[in-house]
Amino acid sequence: MAVRTPLPIPGSPLCIAEGRVFVVAEIGKNFIQTEESRPVEEYLANALWLVDEAAAAGADAVKFQTHELDDEQLDIPVTSPHFTGSDRYRWVKRNAEATPPEFWRKVKARCAERKIVFFTTPMSRGAARKLASLDLPLWKVGSADLQDHVLVNSLLATGKPIVISTGMVSHAELAAEIRRIGARTRQLVVLYCVSRYPCPAEDFNLATIERLREENPDLHIGFSDHSIGPEAAFAAAGLGATVIEKHFSRSRTLWGSDHKVSMTPADLKELVTGLRGQRRVDPRPYYGSPEAELEGATNSFRPIFNKALVAGRDLPQGTVIAEEDVFAMRPLKDARGVPAHRLESVTGRRASRNLAKYDPLNPDTVEGLR
Repeated sequence: MAVRTPLPIPGSPLCIAEGRVFVVAEIGKNFIQTEESRPVEEYLANALWLVDEAAAAGADAVKFQTHELDDEQLDIPVTSPHFTGSDRYRWVKRNAEATPPEFWRKVKARCAERKIVFFTTPMSRGAARKLASLDLPLWKVGSADLQDHVLVNSLLATGKPIVISTGMVSHAELAAEIRRIGARTRQLVVLYCVSRYPCPAEDFNLATIERLREENPDLHIGFSDHSIGPEAAFAAAGLGATVIEKHFSRSRTLWGSDHKVSMTPADLKELVTGLRGQRRVDPRPYYGSPEAELEGATNSFRPIFNKALVAGRDLPQGTVIAEEDVFAMRPLKDARGVPAHRLESVTGRRASRNLAKYDPLNPDTVEGLR
């Protein structure tokens, strides 16, 4: 197989390369640990503790998730099956309020002190812009947002490397997005992912890693792992994954969406030690078939987490719609706009009637849209 060109991490001596797995501790939202809301200072203390522990365990990077309620989640009652502790609107609102700009500045400073790469998954264009002044070295696009062209276009404009996950797309959808992103940058990493929490061994199809490596010989292919334990990650590394991402928490018993599928500090240390020592496990329990469709093609979360296009401001009838006028909002199943990957079919057309902010953009509201 082809040897991929190393992908440097801007501002860091590290790079993503063959022969050494780049380990990402996905802190995500795991600084939220209680059902009742807590002061921002407590969330920050939790986040800094997790940064310290990830660095001590030998991880190369920590990744968070960043939210901006205004352009991500419509105020529509919907609860995700993987986290019934809160409806999505209140959960996103809490996350946005927990992380003012000063929170991110202090997290970045701590990461610099601990010599660990800091980056995040912005869940909307607004979330990415909230972080613009921090000049992050790379971006992650979550599985549900790979087809959010509003968000992805804003990240491409920064010129930074982008990491994407496959958990909510088909092979055809993934290939289309790789082509689209690849027309503007080859600084792209693709992580095979199954969006199940936790994911049992029999639900993986790690043969996909080999297929993606063959289909994309100039891209780095990795693994975003929602299973419990390090075995699936060791198997993925043996099949050529150059990046391993796993959720990271103080404890799997804490309250929140992702703690239950997270590694603890001791678990992360075991993972890093095993990967650095090139520990391998039999991949057959996780392997599947290279011909299999991606699990994301039929993932039950898609109607909840995928996005539709809506007006991002009041638009008088006849307004020529620009990209800045458009929000991509969850949930797709209720927003009534066309799917977010159709952004380019909406921009440049006129509003067929007066539209209020958050009105759907669809054939009834946009001239000539089919």
